[in-house]
Amino acid sequence: MNMQTKLTALQVMQDAPVIPVIVLNDVAHAVPLARALVAGGIRMLEVTLRTAQGLPCIEAIARAVPEAVVGAGTVRSRADAQAAAMAGARFAVSPGYTSALGQACRDAGLALLPGVATGSEIMMAQEEGFTELKFFPAMQAGGPALLRAWSGPFFDVRFCPTGGVTLQNAGDFLALSNVVCVGGSWLVPPEALAQGDWARITALARATQALKK
Repeated sequence: MNMQTKLTALQVMQDAPVIPVIVLNDVAHAVPLARALVAGGIRMLEVTLRTAQGLPCIEAIARAVPEAVVGAGTVRSRADAQAAAMAGARFAVSPGYTSALGQACRDAGLALLPGVATGSEIMMAQEEGFTELKFFPAMQAGGPALLRAWSGPFFDVRFCPTGGVTLQNAGDFLALSNVVCVGGSWLVPPEALAQGDWARITALARATQALKK
């Protein structure tokens, strides 16, 4: 994907059945992890800003793994959006939505997947032009049953459920007409990361291809 092309949220969602939610505490893990996921067919990588190492990891992947498309997760403010874009992120994922955040991501040139958990939040995001949304926390907020109910009034909205999604239940979400992909942390097990077991991570990434819609 050409670095100059501005991504859309839909392109981010359509690339693979799963967007890995990545929490990194060590910059040394960033590049080999990204290469392991890309080798398994996963290119859209959400590196969360939950740790102090989030931004340096985004920067390392953006610089060293051009075949990956790195994004920032847990983006909550204008400062987060600006820092993520400066580090080389191409998209942003947020746990919730505010107008200020939507504008900040537009200004920074980041495709945004805003988090929603209620009908009002969907309407607020939609009012400002966002029709591809992250449903978070998916299992805790109502799971596939809530998404099924939303497909009536919000027939024109597409979702990426994240939060409590596993390889075991991902298929239940992906079977829904309004779900494009899911977000999941199971692709990067902490023990595999700690041991540098990149082959296991590639195998987990490859296994997600069987989930194709």
